[in-house]
Amino acid sequence: MPRNLLSSFLGRRGTAAALGVTLATAGVAALPAPAMASHSQASIIEDFSDAYLPAQTLQQFRALGANTVRVVLPWDLLAPHAGSAHKPSVNLRNPNAYSGWAPYDAIVREAAADGMTVDMTVSGGAPRWAEKQAPPPAPGVNPQYVAWKPNGADYGQFMYAVARRYDGHFTPTHQSSPLPRIHFWAIFNEPNFGQDLGPEASNGSRRPLAAMYYRSLVAQGWRALRATGHKHDTILIGELAAKGSEPHPPTRRWPQGLPGNYAQTRPLLFIRDLYCVNARFQRLRGGAAWAAGCPTTARGSRQFRRRNPALFQAGGFAIHPYDGQASPVSRAGQRADYATFQDFGSLERTLDRVNHVYGSGKHFRIFNTEFGYITNPPVRGQGYASPARAAYWMNWSEYLSWRSGRVASYMQYLLQDPRPNAGAYNGFASGLKFPNGKPKPAYGAYRLAVYMPRTNLRRNASAEVWGNARPAPFMKKDRDGNQFVAIQLNRRTIRTQRVNDGFFDLHMRFPHSGTVRLAYRYPKHDSFLPLTDLGKTVYSRSFRVRVR
Repeated sequence: MPRNLLSSFLGRRGTAAALGVTLATAGVAALPAPAMASHSQASIIEDFSDAYLPAQTLQQFRALGANTVRVVLPWDLLAPHAGSAHKPSVNLRNPNAYSGWAPYDAIVREAAADGMTVDMTVSGGAPRWAEKQAPPPAPGVNPQYVAWKPNGADYGQFMYAVARRYDGHFTPTHQSSPLPRIHFWAIFNEPNFGQDLGPEASNGSRRPLAAMYYRSLVAQGWRALRATGHKHDTILIGELAAKGSEPHPPTRRWPQGLPGNYAQTRPLLFIRDLYCVNARFQRLRGGAAWAAGCPTTARGSRQFRRRNPALFQAGGFAIHPYDGQASPVSRAGQRADYATFQDFGSLERTLDRVNHVYGSGKHFRIFNTEFGYITNPPVRGQGYASPARAAYWMNWSEYLSWRSGRVASYMQYLLQDPRPNAGAYNGFASGLKFPNGKPKPAYGAYRLAVYMPRTNLRRNASAEVWGNARPAPFMKKDRDGNQFVAIQLNRRTIRTQRVNDGFFDLHMRFPHSGTVRLAYRYPKHDSFLPLTDLGKTVYSRSFRVRVR
């Protein structure tokens, strides 16, 4: 999510604003190989609003069926003397050189107590002493959020400190037990967005720079994780924004050209720059290679794969595939080099081709790590979907992800819409709840996902019904026996389906037209569930089928 949008509803940045809490329903340690990914993909949810209350937050998410917490850890917020241009004379690989760990430690401990995994995204901005120069001022840009020409080695030292703190053996000062181990990581956030990593390009936007800096961050972060015992962990690279500016030379309106300092580089272009290839997937040479920070000689190019192991060995490639105003299969408004949800095929082919250039047969799993549908209301007049349509699109897109052999996760951002600010709604209203806490149709759609590719049926025809009873895997761990979901027509159960792993995909006949929904009953006893959920029957969204 763009930092300026985040700050618009979180106000002046503090610990709560800097924390991203994300949950996934499939344990990362057991994430499947690509051929089986569709049958156990992770389900992710993220929200910032309750960062100071990890116990209550995790309880809400657990009731929705989540089991992995994603925490976005900002380098500049923890770094010593972050506003100074002078690097502090301390051991920056030592976790005790940094401060402000308390809320992160609390979430890590609480997640472990609740049986949840933590995904740690180690991101920017950068402390001033780790930047080559101060970020230039620009309207609407907070320089504190930006990593401006960051020093990769300094980032690597921070990653080393974070990885040591959460290696399962580190006991913080004044605490009596070690912090739990983290084994799921992501290196930086939206490096193709200039307000996270800048500049995106220089020399009138003719020289791409962000991919060069990100390449260094990835190399140093990867090295630090492996040096601290996290060699076999799941490590993601990418975390890219899905859209970006059409490359453009300088104009009066855009004196730096586009993407310039702070705009977005289109993600597939960013990937080609990251892997030092051109639009025809040929290795860069000469001046073009030098401008992108790539090897300029054939010998150097042959060593590229060996010198950049993370680009070829990472556990997955992460994307934030927002489209915003279109269905999961719509091509309206799509552009070259985008990586929205509709562009997953192009993203996969691009990643395969850049690997192939260097003799690698790697086929990265694609992790959807930030995604959602803004609704109208509360945002009005901007072409966003109604709450009911957004719930439908949510289930449709998750079904398509599940059917894919490469997409390893499905994501929902946020839990609750931010509150209006100064009378104008300038938040990111993609939550499962409205700003006042009232559930949207998406709340039930997320907890009990259901989708039918065809709802106009011939009598006695078999129809596909797909779903995900998201809480079921957790409940199975806490209770003996199996978990079931009821498929209801006009509120009467016509089939009961076992859902121990959450997902199901079946074919069945409908006796007549009517309204379809899923029903699921929580257990009567569960120490981790909110009291209001114990023994409660909950429902999916409802939709019509026509039998003719």
